[in-house]
Amino acid sequence: MSSTSTRDVEEATSTPDSDPAHNFVTCIYTTKLADALHSTTVTWAKTVISHTLYMTVEDDDDRHYTCKIDLKTWQFWGKKGLKSFQVADTRVDVFWDLRNALFAASPEPASGYYVAMVSQEEVVLLLGDQKSEALKRARARMREEARLVHKKEIVFAKKCFCTKTTLGQERREHSIMIESALAGPYDPEMWISVDGVESIRVPNLHWRFRGNETVVVGNVFVQILWDVHDWLYSANHSGVGIFVFRRCRDQKESFWDFLHDRPVFSLAFCHFLYAWMTE
Repeated sequence: MSSTSTRDVEEATSTPDSDPAHNFVTCIYTTKLADALHSTTVTWAKTVISHTLYMTVEDDDDRHYTCKIDLKTWQFWGKKGLKSFQVADTRVDVFWDLRNALFAASPEPASGYYVAMVSQEEVVLLLGDQKSEALKRARARMREEARLVHKKEIVFAKKCFCTKTTLGQERREHSIMIESALAGPYDPEMWISVDGVESIRVPNLHWRFRGNETVVVGNVFVQILWDVHDWLYSANHSGVGIFVFRRCRDQKESFWDFLHDRPVFSLAFCHFLYAWMTE
């Protein structure tokens, strides 16, 4: 991968201390390419003037190979395409169709699209809800499904932050909602709900702006960590709150146990959420 592409990806996925000029969603998958396991990073990045998809494959020698797709185009036909790149000596094709894609606040489409990464007539990574259309167009068979092991994103809101993530035993996504009450005559509070059910309530937030609790989602222990210091003590209650959602084996397992494993090949899924509170 060229140095220019490396800088592009790093800039798209940085999490600066000041209010960022872009938002992004990054997912890391374990994929099997040419009979070897690889870490594949997918980043949807959006600014005022650009909307870009990066797909980066990392090999055992820490070499990175990136395919960059410009999604902000005025031509309707430009939302469907094919692009190829090399991973060492292996050709990889990326097929995409976002002509009917629906977007919410996230730079990642919510539905109505597909992105397929294909090598040697096998689909090694398939994104979106139009899987049959992707397989038909790529004329490839589906390999074993790639495993999502890490997710990182930025979300902007005034009081209520929403995201979706994979937490339970199955691959289905769960809806996460984070709400807070920071102003008024009462002590600041925060609520975290999973699939519409309140899972964590944090009173006295001015004392408990950092903490963690373990909840059960789909018969799986999920540890939720938070740091919302900047929400409370920065100017106008703006700034970033950091949340981590991760599967764990039991209630006693700590986050530091997880950090000792290499995230890409660890069995524990982990989701980092940077919640930027705006005025």
